[in-house]
Amino acid sequence: MPTVVLGYVPKPEGEAALAASIAEAQLRGADLVVVNSHRSHHDDAGAHGRIQAELEEVRARVEAAGVQVDLRHPETGFDAAEDLLAIADEVACELIVIGLRRRTPVGKLILGSNAQRILLDASCPVLAVKSD
Repeated sequence: MPTVVLGYVPKPEGEAALAASIAEAQLRGADLVVVNSHRSHHDDAGAHGRIQAELEEVRARVEAAGVQVDLRHPETGFDAAEDLLAIADEVACELIVIGLRRRTPVGKLILGSNAQRILLDASCPVLAVKSD
């Protein structure tokens, strides 16, 4: 079964990428693996519950669209790009979908971002979606 991997964060760019990944999975007849590497402080007792609630909302949206979904929240200690790329390779995905946000000119200059790393290091095509 073909697989699409989504790098998801609960922000506007993550929501834009979620919508695009659902559309791509439907178009390709693929399963969707949602990777949320959003880091939180381990001493924040409510953070785990919030993350789980956000991911369950994502599960409901994907399943309502008729797409099989696998939710992953790796706690490897690696950065988000490394987690996403490792999972993409593990499931042999045919497409990675990520969201991008607008950056200032200085932000673009020092773009040592996860998005850039994913775009450059992925072993499959990457769809980068801008949020409104």
